[in-house]
Amino acid sequence: MTVNLDDLDFGGATQSGLRNHNEKLLLSLLRDAGPIAGRDLARMTSLSAQTVSVILRELERDGYLVRGEPVRGKVGKPSVPMSLRGDAAWSFGLKIGRRSAEVALMNLEGQIAAQTRLGYKYPTPDAIFAFTETSLKDLTQKCPRPDRLCGIGVAAPFEVWKWHELIGAPEAALAAWKGVNLVERLAAISPLPVLIANDATAACRAEHHFGRGRAYRDYVYFFVGAFVGGGVVLNRRVLEGNQGNAGALGPLISIGEDGPVPLLDIASIFVLEEAVLAAGGDPQCLWSDPSAWTQHADLVGPWIDRAGAALAQAALSCCAVIDFEAVIVDGAFPETIRTRLTAKVAAELDTLDTRGLIKPSVVSGLVGENARVIGGAYTPISHRYFLDAGQDLGRRVPMGVQ
Repeated sequence: MTVNLDDLDFGGATQSGLRNHNEKLLLSLLRDAGPIAGRDLARMTSLSAQTVSVILRELERDGYLVRGEPVRGKVGKPSVPMSLRGDAAWSFGLKIGRRSAEVALMNLEGQIAAQTRLGYKYPTPDAIFAFTETSLKDLTQKCPRPDRLCGIGVAAPFEVWKWHELIGAPEAALAAWKGVNLVERLAAISPLPVLIANDATAACRAEHHFGRGRAYRDYVYFFVGAFVGGGVVLNRRVLEGNQGNAGALGPLISIGEDGPVPLLDIASIFVLEEAVLAAGGDPQCLWSDPSAWTQHADLVGPWIDRAGAALAQAALSCCAVIDFEAVIVDGAFPETIRTRLTAKVAAELDTLDTRGLIKPSVVSGLVGENARVIGGAYTPISHRYFLDAGQDLGRRVPMGVQ
């Protein structure tokens, strides 16, 4: 086997690089397990107490940390727990979906301060960038610390033009995305750094850091949107994959009423849209009016049954490859629908042949419909402030490149 030395990184760490690494290490621990006292951080990291103390003082001085109340023990000085200051850093998330786009202003702790939304039948570049420019201007004015904005994280499907038939869009309209470079187009709107992730992977990242994902080491994540997709977490790290497309679960084969079909042809919301349209309703209401899911209960129930059965088969296939301890089900629908769909997946999994496998737990996600825009907004924050090894954050790819 021939190895290309250009593909290998032999770079050493500079003193400033080590300092940056150690700052991110401490911030990551405080994010995942804080509040924590300095002495405990030193023990957890094997850094000297002096090094930890110096870094914590500077982070506190710069407004990234806050002190808690001293905890007095029996021996020695009282320990002072430190925690992240949520308003210390901000970012924008841009979600480009098949049925809607959203821009959110989010802080360091994943809290959305303001958000805008644009609904449509299908996305076109001109509409998306005009909406984004207006939204960024508006939300920047609402940001408490515009000087602490660290970037724009984009959550978008790859090669969106390939889906024109399924979402009922003219081929020429979506073909306009070919060759569009999101980084270049957004750079003309904002000077902030732009980082891009697949939309379902971004949703997985949101659930991993702000939902139930933090409770599991290894799990597979399903996000049911206009098209079903997902993500993979191994060793508490969200995988991006070589092409940024890990966890593209839609093509997994499931056995439906008409035989073997891709999961996306059964467990996607566009399938329900088609049923609503055939019944004389307006499918757009599924995205704009949560009560529409109740109004179309006669169609939603059968869709949940079919989608749940297909998702259970897909989950079993995933667990046959990797020993996942959990399956998390989330999506762009009301919480009640998420609960019913998760229960159906769990019930169907109980009926499948799991010989040779350890059956995973099946749980519903907590983040829900906003997962993609939250995951997008979290990407520049994570890249700037935290250590998330295993994630290929900051992929600067054009819209159509996988």
